[in-house]
Order: sequence, then structure tokens, then C-alpha cells
Amino acid sequence: MQTSIDKSALGAAPALSAVVPRTAFSVLGAISFAHLLNDMIQSLILAIYPMFKSEFSLSFGQIGLITLTYQITASLLQPLVGLYTDKHPKPYSLPVGMGFTLCGLLLMSMAGSFPVLLIAAALVGCGSSIFHPESSRVARMASGGRHGLAQSVFQVGGNAGSSLGPLLAALVVMPHGQRSIAWFSAAALLAIFVLANIGRWYQRHPAVKKARASVAVSALPRSKVMLAMTVLMLLVFSKYFYLASISSYFTFYLISKFHLAVETAQVHLFWFLAAVAVGTIVGGPVGDRIGRKVVIWVSILGVAPFTLMLPYANLFWTGVLSVAIGLILASAFSAILVYATELIPGKVGMVAGLFFGLAFGMGGIGAAVLGHLADATSIDYVYKVCSFLPLIGVLTILLPNTRDAKEKTVTAKA
Repeated sequence: MQTSIDKSALGAAPALSAVVPRTAFSVLGAISFAHLLNDMIQSLILAIYPMFKSEFSLSFGQIGLITLTYQITASLLQPLVGLYTDKHPKPYSLPVGMGFTLCGLLLMSMAGSFPVLLIAAALVGCGSSIFHPESSRVARMASGGRHGLAQSVFQVGGNAGSSLGPLLAALVVMPHGQRSIAWFSAAALLAIFVLANIGRWYQRHPAVKKARASVAVSALPRSKVMLAMTVLMLLVFSKYFYLASISSYFTFYLISKFHLAVETAQVHLFWFLAAVAVGTIVGGPVGDRIGRKVVIWVSILGVAPFTLMLPYANLFWTGVLSVAIGLILASAFSAILVYATELIPGKVGMVAGLFFGLAFGMGGIGAAVLGHLADATSIDYVYKVCSFLPLIGVLTILLPNTRDAKEKTVTAKA
């Protein structure tokens, strides 16, 4: 009997390695590059807000509404897309989603009024709602079990793209005007080509055929899972509400407080976003090694001293503190996302859609609320209020340890 079991186990080994292959770095690199192109386009739009404000005579509140339109469109659709594709994988939805982004980009380059800008932002949001849950699934499929590393590689592409947007805005769009936004359609077309190739790999992956075969169930009690998910959502609120103050208004803050030129302020925004990219690549592998909860502690609560000092710093220390904030805060999202998939195993698309959607939604709401607050008070006051947000990180103490919680797999009936 023992011999029979051993042979059976040995015979199952090749099949197991086919289902869980070694880390596919070529696929991770490709999906990260597509993420770079996608988020470069998005951050380009954020970086040219000063141009839109001048050309269309927009208030800070209207600037916030552009971000809100994009973010809410993305956040409402992402969990629904993820929930559907958990049961019905759609390998070629990725290039289709990028097609929406392409249309939004072209429309924005030709927009002649504020409502058309909002429609263009909504199209870009629809593209993101498809791209993020499905590309996050691809990253997990290619991880070979190194889930934190895979999420970091995937997300660092997005953060690198976000850091390029302000530079490209300063070098290309600001000197050449609104029409030059259309030049970046080449980036969207390149992303469509890359994502079509990823779609072919995705379609051949064994996980696509087995998507309906089994359901993984967390061993943690439902009450603990719900509490942990609530805490994670509050942490995402803290992180992205604060990031909204940087991504949407940091250039205005630097111009207002230190009287910098727009191009110089955009360079400072680039350094912040570049620091975010570096921090992102560190968070996932460190979480694989020492645990997600420790990373979440450090990245959310640990950044509070720096955010509290930022509103009172001179120009030099503002630059130093903004880089430190980017490095520390960036490591949180990979850890939060992988931690959440461990809480609710087998629902990668839904979890990714929920947290990417929540992140975008909080960013959009934050941009709108902070824009109106800036109109009513001042940009300086906004940064003083936001400096307290990372203190919400103390709620991390309520998170359970998922390393000891083994997931169970239940076979689904046909």
C-alpha cells in the first residue's frame, strides 16, 4: 500500500509542476511593461492639469471632478469585472480594455469643453477597470508561488509609468499643447500588441481550464475575514487619500508655497513617483520573506512622522521628505493585495478588482474633496489635514496572521 501511494505521488509531480510552474519572469516582465504604459498615460493626464486649468479656466473643484470621473468609473466596474472573470476567464479582455484607454486619450487631445474632458476621463477609467483585475490575475498565474514578488514586479511597472508621466508632460505636452496628447496613442497601441501576446499565454494556461473545477476556502472564521477586510479597506483609504493630495495637487502646492515654475514642480513630482516605484518593488519580496502584516505595519504607520513634518519643511526638506514618503508608503499595496487573496483564496480577480477599484475610488474622492477644500481654504491647509491620515495604520493590530491559516480546496460540481 505504501509503495502504491509513493508511486502515485511521484506520478502526480509532473502534473503538479504543470499547474504551478516556476516563476515566469518573461510574462511578469511583459505585464509589468504593459502596466507601465497604462499608468504612464494616466499620470500624464494628471500632470497636465495645470494646462487644462489655464485653457478651460477650471477651478480646483473641477480639476478634482476630472479625477473623480476617471477613478469612480474604474472603481465601480473593477470588482464586477474581477468577479465575472474568476468564473469565466477572458484572456483577450486585456487588449480590449486598453482600446478604451486609447479612445479616451484621443478624445482628450481633441476636447473643446469641460464635459468632453469628463467623457474622455470616463473612457480611460473603463480601460483601467478591465486592465487591473485581469493583469493582476496574470501576475499571480506567472508567480510560481512567489505571490508578493509577482505583485511587486507587476505594480512597479505601473509606478514607473506614473513617474514618467510628469516628465513627459513637461517635455512634450506643455511645450506643444493639448493636441500633442494624441502622440501618446502610440504607447496605447504598443500596449495592445503586448497584451494580445499575453492573452495567448493566458489562454493556454492550465488555470483557465480549471477555473470552474475547484473552490478554495479560507480556514479562518468568516467574522475574522470580514474584520480583516474592513481593516484593509481603511488602510487603503488612508494610503490613497493621502496619495491623492500628492498626485493631483503636489505641483500646485510647490508652485504656491515655493513659487516654482510648472516644469520644475513636475520634476519634483517625478522624484516622488520614482520613489514610489522603488518602494513598490521592495514590498512584495519582503512580504514573502517576513510576512505581509509586518510590511503593512511599517509602510502605513511608519510613514506618519514624515507626513506630519512635510507641511512645515522648506523646499530642500520637502523634496527629501516626499521621496521618503514615496519609498515607505509604496510597499503597502502589494502586501495588502496578497494578504487579501490569502484571506479569500480562489477569488483573485474579485479581490484585485475590489482593492484596485477601492484605491482608484479613494483617489478620486480624495481628489474631489481635497480640491474643494483647497478652494475653500488653501493648498497648504490641505497638506496639514492629510498629514494625519497614516495614523490610521494603527488598525493593523487587528489583522490576523494568515501564515498559519491553511486554505481548503472544495471540488465544484459540474
